[in-house]
Amino acid sequence: MSNPTAAMLVIGDEILSGRTRDANMHYLAGALTKHGIALKEVRIVSDDRQAIIDGVNALRAAYDTVVTSGGIGPTHDDITAEAIAAAFGKPIDVRADARAILETHYKASGAELNEARLRMARIPEDATLIDNPISAAPGFTLENVHVMAGVPVIFQAMVASVLPTLTGGAPLLSQSIRVDRGEGEIAAQLAALADEFPALSIGSYPFQRDGAFGVNVVVRGSDAAMIDAAMARLAELFPEAVI
Repeated sequence: MSNPTAAMLVIGDEILSGRTRDANMHYLAGALTKHGIALKEVRIVSDDRQAIIDGVNALRAAYDTVVTSGGIGPTHDDITAEAIAAAFGKPIDVRADARAILETHYKASGAELNEARLRMARIPEDATLIDNPISAAPGFTLENVHVMAGVPVIFQAMVASVLPTLTGGAPLLSQSIRVDRGEGEIAAQLAALADEFPALSIGSYPFQRDGAFGVNVVVRGSDAAMIDAAMARLAELFPEAVI
């Protein structure tokens, strides 16, 4: 049986403009891989209501799990919560449990829970809250969609809250070797190896170092013994390879 699948929707003009480098995709991919969930697609959309609605509806229909990042803060351009509610046809308003979390947090910090901050307590009907131990403002889950903050440290904390609730599969394992030849020289052997081990993913990633071409060959799969067998075949095919 194949592992469950996931997709990610990254939301934010700052990502698309190049002002901010997204780190959340890299973190999520690693966390899901360890949990036995295959991240199959990542989309990046602007802070546009219809783009968010279209993106989340397409992804939630195609994959077992969807994770969004960005756009649930206190400012006018944080429109993710409203867009997700619209995608599901749900009303949205300040919810008592989310408000209570923020009231406790800001009272303890001596800051005011003003109207801007109260926007972060707007939660779609029927959603469950995602814990945020960093800055209190919760994310939320609607069916198979998990809506999280874009700030990396908060995103990571929310992933840690949600991951135990997801059904995983066999963790994805990998091994790699370096072959100091051009990719075109080894393509035929790699294609034959892929045919020999159809249950494994065999990827080739070319590089250039000191004017010479080489390839990192990565073997991925959930069966450790099968990966070992494929690596042994690679060692036979390319005895000069560096593991």
